[in-house]
Amino acid sequence: MIRSDVLNSLDPLDLKILLELIKEPRIQIAELSELLGIARNTAQARVRRLLRSGVLNNGGREVDLEKVGYDVVAFVTIEVTHRELDGVIGALRLIPQVLEVHEISGRGDLWCRVVAADTHNLQTALRSVLRIRGVIRTETVLALHTHIPYRTEPLIGLMAAAAAPTTRATQGP
Repeated sequence: MIRSDVLNSLDPLDLKILLELIKEPRIQIAELSELLGIARNTAQARVRRLLRSGVLNNGGREVDLEKVGYDVVAFVTIEVTHRELDGVIGALRLIPQVLEVHEISGRGDLWCRVVAADTHNLQTALRSVLRIRGVIRTETVLALHTHIPYRTEPLIGLMAAAAAPTTRATQGP
């Protein structure tokens, strides 16, 4: 299924299911169906379809934003007036396309990951950022391809290996 087919096939119930899975990743199908007021089989079938289409990944708890129409990813560095920093962060929370915000060292004060449906949608989001009181300037870099998505498994694996008890064969007398 191509992206536009997936996007066009999502109905309000699918979007409610996605929202509930984002809010409560460990929710069980029975709880989901009760919360949304739908049959358990309907909830199960919808989640399966979202998994098959690739909208849901990692056991059904991560939404592939590209599959739902947000395939432009940008990294925005923002320079702010320091006394306005908290207000800028608060205003960034109100922009739905802003996925994350980090206070940084070096050039700029904040770094944001922003998604958009297309470059016009990105431009609208960036204009919203520039209108925030305290924002001096921004610098935007577009992501062309994700080679290594956000991950934690290698780091936790390294920690687990380091914390593993040594066996008697490797211990001294």
